[in-house]
Amino acid sequence: MYSNGKNTAHSGEGRLVGNIVNTLIFTVMFAAGLYALSYWTLETAWWPTIACFALCFLAFAIPMHLMGRADSIEEAAAANAAL
Repeated sequence: MYSNGKNTAHSGEGRLVGNIVNTLIFTVMFAAGLYALSYWTLETAWWPTIACFALCFLAFAIPMHLMGRADSIEEAAAANAAL
């Protein structure tokens, strides 16, 4: 892809370690949410369920909504500057 006559680098180039660390963090969050369900009994159903929901929600929402937009901000800024 070209931008301003220059060949732009791939969006993930040079970010391997950061991507692996982020993947591990969110995978552990998701696994911890599932592990919280092992404490689920009829007497203590609320806390494991809330913990599972919160951890699994955060494990999916943070990468999708916050980290996923980091690569589109530069494109949006460039589009607004062109106007």
